[in-house]
Amino acid sequence: MQSVHIVSAYDEELKYLSKRIAAMGGHAERMVEQAIQALVNADPGLAQKVIRDDIVLDEGQREIDDKAIVIIAKRQPMATDLREIVGAIRISADLERIGDLGKNVAKRVVSVIDGRQPTSLFRGLEALADLALTQLKEVLDVYASRSVDRIGFVRDRDDQIDAMYTSLFRELLTYMMEDPRNITPCTHLLFCAKNIERIGDHATNIAETIYYIVTGDQMPAERPKGDKTDKVALPSLPVK
Repeated sequence: MQSVHIVSAYDEELKYLSKRIAAMGGHAERMVEQAIQALVNADPGLAQKVIRDDIVLDEGQREIDDKAIVIIAKRQPMATDLREIVGAIRISADLERIGDLGKNVAKRVVSVIDGRQPTSLFRGLEALADLALTQLKEVLDVYASRSVDRIGFVRDRDDQIDAMYTSLFRELLTYMMEDPRNITPCTHLLFCAKNIERIGDHATNIAETIYYIVTGDQMPAERPKGDKTDKVALPSLPVK
C-alpha cells in the first residue's frame, strides 16, 4: 500500500507541473493579446494592466523551478519522468520570456500614442500577432495532448511569421524615409514587431522541448532563419 501511495503522490506532483505550465501558457496568451489591443487602440490603461500582470509569470516560473528541484531530489526520476520535469523548467522559462515580450510591447504604447501612424501599420502588427498567438496556442495544445505528430506545423508557421515581420520591417523603414517625423514612433513599432516575432521563436523552442519530452530525441537540425531584416538596406534620410 505504501508503494501505491508513493506512486500516486509522484503522479500528482508531475500533473501539478503540467497544470502550472497550462496556467502560465494561458496567462502569457492573454498578456500578448491585451498588449496588442492596447497598442492598436491607444489604451494606456490596458497597457499598464499588462505590465502589472507580468509578475504572475515571474512567480509561476520560480514556483515550477522550485517544485521541479524538490521532485528531482526526492524522487530521483529517470528517462521519461526526468525529461518531463526538465521540460517543464525549459517551457516555463520560454513562457516567462513571452510575458516579458508582451510587457515590452505594452511599455511602448504611450510613446506610440503621441505620433499616431497609419492604420495599415497597426493592421500589420495585428496580423503578425495573430500568427504568433495561433502558433503559441497550437503548441500549448500539443503539450496537453503530447501529439508530437502535429509539431511539424510549428516551423512552417514560424517561417510565415519571419516573412511577415520582414515585410513589416520594410514598410516601417519606408515611412521613416518619407518623413523624419515618423522616425521615433516607427522605431517603437519596429521594436514591437520584433518582440512579436520573438514570441514565435519561443513557441518554436517550446515545440522542440515537447518533442524531446515525448521521444527522447532532438528535433531535426536547425532550420534556416527566415528573418531577412539583416539584408534590408537602411534608407537614406532627407538632408535639410
